[in-house]
Amino acid sequence: MSPEDIAAQAGQTLGLSRWLTLDQDRITAFAEVTEDRQFIHLDPVRAAAETPFGGTIAHGFLTLSMLPTLAYEALPAVSGATGSVNYGFDRLRFVSPVPSGARMRARFDLHHADLTPAHLTLHMDVTVEIENAPKPALAARWITRHLLT
Repeated sequence: MSPEDIAAQAGQTLGLSRWLTLDQDRITAFAEVTEDRQFIHLDPVRAAAETPFGGTIAHGFLTLSMLPTLAYEALPAVSGATGSVNYGFDRLRFVSPVPSGARMRARFDLHHADLTPAHLTLHMDVTVEIENAPKPALAARWITRHLLT
C-alpha cells in the first residue's frame, strides 16, 4: 500500500495476525537468552503449586518481542519504504499472563499516522489476545517508522 493509503486508514484495523503458540520450549529459550530464569517461567510443578497461574507462564517481554513477527504477516507492506525501525511505545501494559502452551494473536489498529517526504510514522494500538481468555495479554501504543525513498 502507498504511504498515503495507509495513513488514510486511521481509526481502522490494519491487520490481525495468525494464532501463535507460546510453548515451553520457546519460554525456556527466552529465559536462557535473557537470563531471566524465574521459576514461574521454567518450573511447571513449582509454578502450579506456588502461584495462581496453574503452571508456567511466558515472560511479558517474550510476548512483547513477538510483535514484529506478528506484524510482518498482518500489516500491509509500505510501498517505497527502504526499511522500518521500532520507534518505541507511548504506553505498554501486560494485562494478563500467557500460560505455557497458549495461543496468542495480535490486532493492529491504526490510531494515527504522520507522513513526511522522508518517513511514515505509524502509531498503532496493539492488543495481544490469548485464545479463549477474557482479557488480553498485552495492550500498547506502538510506534513504527518506515523510511521512504
